[in-house]
Amino acid sequence: MSLPSSLLYQPSSTNTATHRFLDRINAKYSLSLASYSDLYHWSTAHIDDFWDSIWDETKILGHKGSVVVDKDAKPAENVPWFSEAQLNWAENMLQHRSLSKVALIQATEPTPQNAHPKLKRCTYAELYSLVAHVVSALIHHGVKAGDRVASYSSNCIENVAACLATTALGGIWVSAAADFGAEGVLERFEQVQPKLIFTVDAVVYNAKVHNHISKLKSLLSGLNEVLSTKPKIVVVSTGLEGIDRADWHDDWVDWSDFVCQGQDVKAGRTEDGEIKWYRGSFNHPLWILFSSGTTGRPKTGGMLLQARKELAICADLQPDDVFFYYTTTGWMMWNFLVGGLASGCTLVLYDGSPLRDPAFLWNLVDELGITIYGTSAKYIDHLSKKYRPREHHSLQTLRQIYSTGSPLAPQLFDWVYENIHPTVLLGSITGKSNARMLDSAHGSNTGGTDICSLFAGMNTMLPVYRGEIQCRMLGMAVESYGPDGKVNPPGVEGELVCVKPFPCMPAGFWPLPGFGSDEAVQAAQKRFQDAYFSGSQGVWYHGDHVLITQSKQGNAGGVVMLGRSDGVLNPGGVRFGSAELYDVIDAHFADQIEDYIAIGQSIDNGIDERVILFVKLHNDQTLSPTLIDAIRTQIRQRRTPRHVPNKIIQVHQIPYTLNGKRVEVLVKKIVNGAPLSSINPATLLNPQCLEFYVNIGAELRDECLRN
Repeated sequence: MSLPSSLLYQPSSTNTATHRFLDRINAKYSLSLASYSDLYHWSTAHIDDFWDSIWDETKILGHKGSVVVDKDAKPAENVPWFSEAQLNWAENMLQHRSLSKVALIQATEPTPQNAHPKLKRCTYAELYSLVAHVVSALIHHGVKAGDRVASYSSNCIENVAACLATTALGGIWVSAAADFGAEGVLERFEQVQPKLIFTVDAVVYNAKVHNHISKLKSLLSGLNEVLSTKPKIVVVSTGLEGIDRADWHDDWVDWSDFVCQGQDVKAGRTEDGEIKWYRGSFNHPLWILFSSGTTGRPKTGGMLLQARKELAICADLQPDDVFFYYTTTGWMMWNFLVGGLASGCTLVLYDGSPLRDPAFLWNLVDELGITIYGTSAKYIDHLSKKYRPREHHSLQTLRQIYSTGSPLAPQLFDWVYENIHPTVLLGSITGKSNARMLDSAHGSNTGGTDICSLFAGMNTMLPVYRGEIQCRMLGMAVESYGPDGKVNPPGVEGELVCVKPFPCMPAGFWPLPGFGSDEAVQAAQKRFQDAYFSGSQGVWYHGDHVLITQSKQGNAGGVVMLGRSDGVLNPGGVRFGSAELYDVIDAHFADQIEDYIAIGQSIDNGIDERVILFVKLHNDQTLSPTLIDAIRTQIRQRRTPRHVPNKIIQVHQIPYTLNGKRVEVLVKKIVNGAPLSSINPATLLNPQCLEFYVNIGAELRDECLRN
């Protein structure tokens, strides 16, 4: 595949964190590594020495021990890392205690009633004190190591403090964004059975205040039916206009009162007042995150070590940086952002729409001196059609822009350098969020962002080329595999695989041993193996179609993301599994709809995709506009507006494999233009039905061209 490789950014410094790390590796191991390519290949050939050095280089607090990993193991073995280590993630996040240095700045979208909402600030000393009080209150309410503490909240300072406090005492953090429907959150929370839930009374979006209490009540009503013990509810009073406590339940606790309880009790402190950090094993569970397909549980040590490598070394994050990422609390980028606290920089939190007033966030860049601006490819695409920040803002403090969620189109690379900043490092990154929702009915568990870390991303040592992710990340043995299971040469498309163990690999899908019945644990273990290692000779198959370029300027090859190789849907950069649609259909339309299949159709020249839902009705009934509207309404209410299919089309047959599996990937390829000759009909139960999808695919593609 031939791709343009225009150079868009050239680093000016030879004193980056990666340069310094390379020099120390040379000195420590008597090597003569001279480039990023040399360092990368050494890091993947010597994963034990590399990750041991990362621990030391980033000054991890805790006991490391002398054992790192079996470097000869396959990823499928999921071998233990740092088996003698004892550490705590929150302790490392809160090692800075400055009385004056601002840790968090919280911004809220303006509304007609509050056109200039005040920024909220919290210093590192104030954050530590707040977390200590919340730790004390959690202990007072019976929370202990291994308990799940959940959040159904907006992106606020209190949410960061609650996460830090939970993990400080060894609890497991579980987060769902406030914009998610109550039924979807119920499906997640009922699996993990939280002991306590933090939430907010309202959120702001599109310049409107949205009361959150009704969604909370709906969630709790469902949880009360499935949980034997009711979780304690702590509500953050946002002070937003039109919100009061009239609808609160008597047993809910206000956040301020909760903090005061902790301050009075003073539990979980040493004699000198320090938090009693729960230093667990490297593999102690840290948090559970939900995306498409399954639920996984990241390891404390893996998350800490990876985040420190990515931010302190690859991104060269410094204490004087001001780091912003537009994210909800349910997206992995929120956790990525919070990881910046370990560097002692300032984080900017935002609750609201990023585009209703496109100037707002860029005004924040100038007002707050934001140096690193994180967002999604879809945001950049939308922004490019309505606003040019460089024409209205100084943006002189910006040094890096991150884009993730979906591949950033080559023309949008050009647009960023022309219309935002001509000398910024544009870091397209891939491979973030770890855990996925367990789907007991469908077991859908493959997808693109499962490792709570980066396979490919940014590095301040390297140039930026048009349409390419800068590099494969240090320590991540990423390759492109062909259909024969062998490494492709540079420039050849293939499956993204990781051929060596990596410390942030999930411990498994929920429940893990000790958190469920033997039957449930065994089923989760099988799903985990099937999801990433089935038939792969022990290497990690990530589900992305990629191309690794020829090495240029010592970058070991850039990475071009070519889309998903499985059936995960990704409209507007929001990823979710098809099972999240299927569940709604099963629950509400089983009497009318016999079968279904959902796929993503590429639109906007590959920048985005739209969801197409094909449905087979009972007894060849006709799909009516009324039924279409009902399906869309239920999906919107029980999932999110992003889940709503763009098209719902009636079919007479859904294609299946010989062993009874829907062939989402095959239908997706056909709808997006793959010829029927590329399909092996011998693998299908009903190959004759594919002709319909060929024809409808042509119609759908023509429709996109007309629009």
